[in-house]
Amino acid sequence: MTPDLSVDLAPGHKRGLLLRNPVMPASGTFSWGFEFEHHFGPEGIRRLGAVVSKGVTMEPRAGNRQPRVAETPAGMLNSIGLQNVGIEACVRDLAPQWARWETPVIVNVAGDTIDEFGEMARMLDGVPGVAALELNISCPNVDTGGMEIGQSVEASARATSAAVRNTDLPVIVKLTPNVTDPVALARACEAEGAAAICAINTVLGMAIDVDRRRPVLPRARGGLSGPAIKPIALRIVYDVAGAVRIPVIGCGGIATSRDALEFLMAGASAVQVGTATFANPRALLDVVEGLEAWCAAEGVARIADIIGCARPAPVA
Repeated sequence: MTPDLSVDLAPGHKRGLLLRNPVMPASGTFSWGFEFEHHFGPEGIRRLGAVVSKGVTMEPRAGNRQPRVAETPAGMLNSIGLQNVGIEACVRDLAPQWARWETPVIVNVAGDTIDEFGEMARMLDGVPGVAALELNISCPNVDTGGMEIGQSVEASARATSAAVRNTDLPVIVKLTPNVTDPVALARACEAEGAAAICAINTVLGMAIDVDRRRPVLPRARGGLSGPAIKPIALRIVYDVAGAVRIPVIGCGGIATSRDALEFLMAGASAVQVGTATFANPRALLDVVEGLEAWCAAEGVARIADIIGCARPAPVA
């Protein structure tokens, strides 16, 4: 019997967010999804639980100065700077193409201010092809908005509230790991109506070019992703999942189905695969197929049955 990999990322929400499986790309690593469709066809898109867009801002952005990426021994530093077409082009040009897909599309929105999160939520509300929003309050590579909002419990709560008040779409909040207490942020966002939490965005890091005696990236610091941050992401998912009632999406260093299983067992209801796709464009499909094979081999009928199984049993 084929295992049931479906998960609900917005249980009880008026719109809901039911995924056929718990695997999706991480924002910023999948562009708008059309390249993946070109290489793997419509069936490739249908194999994903969801598609997450790259970050969309109110106005188009050219992004940061080159170079924007630096390889590290166990991952990658990036400082892209949210290069994108802007929300008006997203609604006008991209959403109609997403509406062709059976797979739900989650639009990652990045506001410079709290009010912008509310305004972008309003602009995307009811747009065919848009199934949910992911609030990017955690980008480390911009001067305004992003991580400066996500490092404040109060500002994170206000950004969540602004979005929730202006849309009927499920609102997912993506947390930064660059804080002392991610759990406090998650709880504040949950209290303001977030449907789910995504943990984590990239970890601040840097690299030095010894020959040039200068930082490799023009902005010096960038976001570290890839296998190097997996233990950090797993720990935060474990902590957050034990503190909130809403679903948690695990993100950070996931490259294989076994990585994904660790996050699911830690309490994540779904996972995002990002940096791994640069070395292996088929990584998302490999993770889906690996989960199917593991469930079949282990006699697990429903993937939902293993979510949080590595957590301590609740006290009676």
